[in-house]
Amino acid sequence: MRALKFLVVAMGVMIVAGTVTLVALIVQRAGGAVTGALPPATLDLPAGARILSVSGAGDRFAVLVEGPAEDRRILLLDARSGRVVGEVRPRP
Repeated sequence: MRALKFLVVAMGVMIVAGTVTLVALIVQRAGGAVTGALPPATLDLPAGARILSVSGAGDRFAVLVEGPAEDRRILLLDARSGRVVGEVRPRP
């Protein structure tokens, strides 16, 4: 009888622990948990250049930049590191 009581208590503890773990995983995957701040992104733009728009693209974001000579380009930045990973220059 003593062993049966021990097993019932142990299983009850395991059910509670499993439920808490499941709830924590659901909250984390739903975006409720903050995993850390992203580093700031620094762009070295020439004098007179300006940012026209910013748009998210998966794990990267695209920045539309207009230069001093009104030439436009799109810079692709990595969201985690903040570094430029690509550049697109549209043809006129």
